[in-house]
Amino acid sequence: MAMDAATLQLSGAMDSQADRLLNRARSSAGDATASSREDAKIDKAGKDFESILLGNWLQQAEQSFAKVPGGDGEDDDDSSKDQFQGIAMQALAGSLTASGGIGIAKMITQRLHAVSEGTTSETATKTR
Repeated sequence: MAMDAATLQLSGAMDSQADRLLNRARSSAGDATASSREDAKIDKAGKDFESILLGNWLQQAEQSFAKVPGGDGEDDDDSSKDQFQGIAMQALAGSLTASGGIGIAKMITQRLHAVSEGTTSETATKTR
């Protein structure tokens, strides 16, 4: 009978330990999920910023090249052309960013990750 009581006590201790490990694993998984969601948001913000910036640069470049001396002045009043070109430049900028961009998104995401981790700019510069 003493053996049965010891076995039950050992079994209860193992169950308790298993419950603690399971709870710890669940909280770690929740933290990892929250952390990965935060990382995804930061990455998206950096890429969105770069895409918008590139789109504006491309649109300004296209507009400045469109005003070539000696060009045909008839197309200057077409607002639908300007809207379509703006949409096309934003789409091109989005594609450029998705394929690696020019590095602005990477710089922004590194800085945002450093800020979210609570490190200073000196620490972030040294570690990356």
